[in-house]
This record gives sequence, C-alpha cells and structure tokens, in this order.
Amino acid sequence: MQIRFGTDGWRGVIAEDFTVANVRKVAAAIARYVIRAENAKNGVLIGYDTRFGGPLFARAAAEVVAATGTPVWLADGPCPSPTISLLVRQRGAAGGIMITASHNPYRWNGVKYKASYGSSASPAITAQIEKELEAILKSDATDLPPRQDLIHSLNVRAPYLDTLDKLVDWERLRGTKFRFVADPMHGSAAGFLRELFARHGVACDEIRGEYDPLFGGVNPEPIEPHIAALEEAVTKGGYDAGFAADGDGDRIGAVHADGTFITPHQIFSILFWHLAGTRKLEGDVAKTFSTTKMIDQIARRFGRKVYETPIGFKYICELMLERDILIGGEESGGIATKLYLPERDATVSALLLAEVMAWHGKRLGELVRMLEREYGEHHYGRIDLELLRGQKEKAIALFGSAKMAKLLEWPVVRKENMDGQKLFLGDIGWLLVRVSGTEEMLRVYAETTREETTKRVLDDVCATVKKL
Repeated sequence: MQIRFGTDGWRGVIAEDFTVANVRKVAAAIARYVIRAENAKNGVLIGYDTRFGGPLFARAAAEVVAATGTPVWLADGPCPSPTISLLVRQRGAAGGIMITASHNPYRWNGVKYKASYGSSASPAITAQIEKELEAILKSDATDLPPRQDLIHSLNVRAPYLDTLDKLVDWERLRGTKFRFVADPMHGSAAGFLRELFARHGVACDEIRGEYDPLFGGVNPEPIEPHIAALEEAVTKGGYDAGFAADGDGDRIGAVHADGTFITPHQIFSILFWHLAGTRKLEGDVAKTFSTTKMIDQIARRFGRKVYETPIGFKYICELMLERDILIGGEESGGIATKLYLPERDATVSALLLAEVMAWHGKRLGELVRMLEREYGEHHYGRIDLELLRGQKEKAIALFGSAKMAKLLEWPVVRKENMDGQKLFLGDIGWLLVRVSGTEEMLRVYAETTREETTKRVLDDVCATVKKL
C-alpha cells in the first residue's frame, strides 16, 4: 500500500493501511534517517496516545529502531505528543516517534517524527525520511536481528510536569480564585492540567478523562461541535473557563464562562496581545495561511513583523528555529511561544490563558470583546467537505480562475495561492479553499467582519462546490 506523509507525518486507517507491517517500514525509514543525519547513539524516544493498538504499534516501532543498534526509550503509558518533544530536547536524543493520529476520528492512527530540536520535523527532514521510505518499499530486505536489550522504559510524566510547573505565575493565579475545568476528550493529555493546578491550590476539575479509544463517539478535535460536553460542563458547574485538548494533547480549545466557544484564532490573539503588549516580550509572530487577520492588526500595533506560512506546524517551527519568533500559531489550535519549545502544547497554552485571565482579572469572553473593540470584529468559520472523485480538483481550479471575480455581492480584490486558493472579498474579509493534507476532504475557510456574513460566504461556496 502507498504510505504518504501529509502536513504532520503519516496517517492511515487502522487495519487497512495502518498496520504493524507498515509501521515497521516507517520506523525503519526513520531509523535510517537518524543513523545518517543525527547522533544515533543518543537514542530515540517513542510514545503513543490512547488510540487502538497504541502500545502494539509503539513496541513494533521500538523493535525496528533498536535492531539497528540505536537505543530506544519507550513511554510507559499513553502520553501527549509534546512530552516526547520536550524530553527529546532535554535529553539530547536523536529524535522521537509518536504513534498518534492527533485529532482524526478513532479509526485512524499515525506516526509523527519529532526532530532533535524538540518539535515537528522540518520539510527538509521529512523529505529525507520519505526518501529512505521509498528505498525500503522498493527493497526486499529482511528484518535485522532483534535487540531487546536496547529498549528501555521511559517515564514522561514527572519531567514534563516539573518543566511546565515553572512557566506561569502561580501566586497571581491563586489570588484570583478562578475555577477551571479541563477536557482531554479521552485523549492522552488526561490528568496533566488538573494535576498542575492542584499542586498550587487552583481549582480545576476534569471531564472525559477516562480511557476510551472511541473518544466518546466524537472526533478528538477541540472545536465545535466536538466540545459540546465541555460547554455544558462549564455552564452547569459555574466555572470561569474550560480548556480542551485534542487526542494527542498538542492543540487547544477553550470555552468562556457562559459556554461560548473561544476559537483558536481568539486564543492565539489573546496570547499574542498579552505577551507582546502586557509583558512587552520581544519577538515577531508567525501564523499559517488560514489564520485570523487580527494577528496582523495586533502586530502593527506593537511593531512586530508577521511571517505567514503554508498550513502545517512544521513551517511555524522552522521559522521559530531561524528567527526571533515570540509566538507562532495555526488555525487548528496549535500554538507555541519562545518561553517553552518551538512546539504546540495544549497544556502549556491552557496555563498561559489562565495566567492572562489572572493578570487582567477578566474571563476569556471579556478579553475577546476587549480585543474586538480595539482591533475590530473577526468572525471565522470552517466547513470540511467529503466530495466525489474529482470535485476537489475542480473546486481549486474554479476558485483560482479568472471566472471567480465576485462572490455574492463582494468583488474579489486579491488572490493568494500559498496553500490552496485564498480570495479577499472587498473590505469584509477572506475565503480559502484547500485540500486537506491529513484527510480526504476539501476544507473551506472564511473570516469576515460579521458572523452572519461568514455563514453566508461558507454556505454559498459549499453549495457551489457540491454542484461541480
């Protein structure tokens, strides 16, 4: 079967293309890359989330890597992807492998490679791994003799929590008496945020923390409608905020005290505004192609440069390694700051959001309204379409063509095609149509100055695409 790397590693459907045999092939390609390009004697760390077969797939990957003579440290239980990134960096490991399909539905699993700098593999590293994989798929090479003696157990929880414990102002947080609720969505971030708050006497409960590889029947993606349970818990429990994490704990979602969903764009904007404005920390900002224009306005206010990248956190990470980037983020809730790692981490983002609330004495919805008063309203929406064969290609062609000079009553004043087709509609906002890099679907994004306008744009585009 074909094994393809998308925006963040390789993903497949369990027992169809995601099999032990294929995981072993991908692990062999990673091992070859590590031996050729990294200090292999420093070893590879391997973790897995709460999906079906996680320990089995992780053990298979460990056996393949160890057979090359490379030491392996295998997590002693499910863990968030950022824990592997952090420990790779702290221990000076050659790299890390994470068995996860992130936010994909339960029937999926995948492999992410974490580079020696402690984050997503750069496009250059991914290209090298793909080249090694291509050679493996073409060869009939037999497996190397097993080296079980090179596989060691790895406790990720203690060093991870001890590191995050130093990131925020706990005295300020305790003083506000805010109450929080965490929602790991049955994923591998379960227990982490609650334990950190409990250490310092900050009230935090948890929902959906039990092990469930079916994720309670929803996709473990911290956006609506999948976080309806968190929205209900916040309002019924009288909490000041709720924080959600995706299946492998690197993407954040949040809920205001009245149950209103705080979008990843709003979270990104709040954190950037606070770090650059309130704390006056130096550095520019990096964002992906589908992220809110409010970031551009905040950047202008504080004299910071905006770097825009294709969609995929690996591009954000690459910039954070090359330049002085204060904060980088993407539309799906992956956010990183130079205070920690060039890596997404839902638990870190939740801690920083709680600190912003404590610093300003305001809840999340109040912070959003404050930003809107200063920088204007930005209403975002996204629809994912599963289409018939050929429709995705037709949609990209249509929206990139000269025929698309107007949408509803708004003229198309500019187009960009860094990743998909992005159309700027008069002075009200933008539309983006692109093919997903992780799933077989077309994604339609829009941001305008009014909620009802965003809905109209999305509905009109989706109706047009379905007729192609």
